[in-house]
Amino acid sequence: MAPRKSSKKSVRKYGKAAGKTVASAMRRKKSGTLRSGKGGKGGVVKSRKQAIAIGLSEAREKGAKVPEKKAS
Repeated sequence: MAPRKSSKKSVRKYGKAAGKTVASAMRRKKSGTLRSGKGGKGGVVKSRKQAIAIGLSEAREKGAKVPEKKAS
């Protein structure tokens, strides 16, 4: 039996602008121009997870709808 759909409307966790910023970061990672560190002088990003984190951080700075960082 198929799972029931809830009557509650689905709410997006991330805004569309945040998705575009992350996609941009992924493209820069793929082309080798995405860097991490102070003033962009750090090393080239090779990790997919790090690229996503950088994209979300940039989206937050722009004011896009992104959940707050988890406390670690």
